[in-house]
Amino acid sequence: MTENQNLLRTPPPPLPNRPIKLPIAYETTLANGLVVVIVEDPRLPLVSYRLSLRTGDAHDPRELPGLMDMLTGLLTEGTKSRTSREIADEVARLGASLQAGASSDFTTVAASSLATFSDEILELLADVALRPVFPENEVELAKQNTKESLKQQRAQPSFLASEMVARVMFGDHPYSVTAPTPESIDATTRAHLIEFHRSTFIANNAVLVVAGDVQREAMLKRIENLFGAWPGGTVEGNSFPPPPIRTSTSAYVVDRPGSAQANIVIANAGITRTSPDYFPMLVMHTILGANASSRLFMNLREEKGYTYGAYSSLDSRRTAGTFRATAEVRTAVTGDSLKEFFYELNRIRTEPVSEKEIGDAKAYLTGVFPIRLETQEGLIDQLVQIKMFGLPDNYLEIYRNKIQEVTIEQIQEVARKHVQPGQAAIVIVGDASQLEDQVKPYTDVIEFFNTAGKKKTIKAAASLEEVSALVGNWLLQIDTPFGQSIPATLTVLHGAGGFSGKVESEMGDGELISATFDGESFAGAISFDVAGHKMSAQIAGEVNKDEMEGSVSLEDSPDLSFTGKKVPEADAALG
Repeated sequence: MTENQNLLRTPPPPLPNRPIKLPIAYETTLANGLVVVIVEDPRLPLVSYRLSLRTGDAHDPRELPGLMDMLTGLLTEGTKSRTSREIADEVARLGASLQAGASSDFTTVAASSLATFSDEILELLADVALRPVFPENEVELAKQNTKESLKQQRAQPSFLASEMVARVMFGDHPYSVTAPTPESIDATTRAHLIEFHRSTFIANNAVLVVAGDVQREAMLKRIENLFGAWPGGTVEGNSFPPPPIRTSTSAYVVDRPGSAQANIVIANAGITRTSPDYFPMLVMHTILGANASSRLFMNLREEKGYTYGAYSSLDSRRTAGTFRATAEVRTAVTGDSLKEFFYELNRIRTEPVSEKEIGDAKAYLTGVFPIRLETQEGLIDQLVQIKMFGLPDNYLEIYRNKIQEVTIEQIQEVARKHVQPGQAAIVIVGDASQLEDQVKPYTDVIEFFNTAGKKKTIKAAASLEEVSALVGNWLLQIDTPFGQSIPATLTVLHGAGGFSGKVESEMGDGELISATFDGESFAGAISFDVAGHKMSAQIAGEVNKDEMEGSVSLEDSPDLSFTGKKVPEADAALG
């Protein structure tokens, strides 16, 4: 091989780190306790605002999960001086953006605009954050939309997996709640929203971060004028119950009969965002499964072909966290995939990573980090995280040094401490009848749940007495992603050859060509003839007396959730 050929085959070494030139952040605190951070950055004629509060979804009242999410969604739907329409029109007129949202640990109202309109958009942000009125009609609309969204979420395997992982790993800690329930949505009132806003949106619970083409002194005067009279109050703490301590491996299977894929999550207890183990864990996670060149991806996808992608995730929050390994695999190779997962999880603990692996991981992390700070939005979001998680004020300056300081020995130390295959929770969403035997080699403890999160017993088939629960006529309402509902009729028959039947709907008529039923869960295949073209669909659901809920999966389309009610034959014909 010639020297030139050898050069072409050898990638060049990474360039040395260049200093990150960050605008200087000025910080002060108003008399009412509001912390203000201003970054003067005149490179572009833009300005971004973040009003963040140290209260998030984890602080929802236990009986009203989802309250903060609903509250933030309603902030822009009306204030004491503006209607929802007027707010939307003003944002559009300014060519600006204005939105609010909550995570488990904090809540943010965000706005951005051209610097020319910075005063107007800041006044609008202050209005929606401090003086919302939660109009009754908007509250009712939000409740209906939330319930429809929840139906769509429950049709997605990824949501069911995340829900079960949170439930298992966090126990009585509020991080265990990932979504509201229909009951909590119905119970939420305008009075709840007003009171929760009054108790959480207080000045000494908030930080206002400003970045962009602004003059500091003028901006401070404007902020004092808009927020100076905002009252303070008593800030709720974070005295939550600790997550449960795991001492053994156990599996939790969410049954989706007929599912062609299995969503696998292997979870261990993790670390908080301010843990001294954070940077070694970040480098370890990058080597194990953060991207398409990591060990999990190269093993399960590139070598074995079990999945489109296998990854790890480092979920570090204010008071607890998890470390997870995940993949969506073909049902038939679930057991083989678990074998490879546990091989990699044990290997990261027992074998030191190579110099090349740690070098590549550091180059990736230190190279990506400046890119996140290049835009005004990226910079301000990092500043918000610093204030919300209590990170050092010089976090952005020391980040790359902290990454470079991580050693091979530290990686192995944190892997042994936090990657614990013998204490893992294995969560799998898929067809339980095909998964049980594949999971048994990895744990003696397997619990089964339906898609509503209720425990169930897996059986091969229903008894003749139980079959009658499914046989008959069902009126279905199929929910689309656009908030519409499509009526359909499902007729289920049973004979010597098993289940059969038909489906009639606006989308077309189909034949139920196969189905299984264990007394609670059913799954079937439907053949449609659309304009002479044969299409197939999968239907799966849970039967509870005369009610049914589940999902329909059409070719190359996302799952659509549905609810159904059993009706006499004459009523079905009318439907």
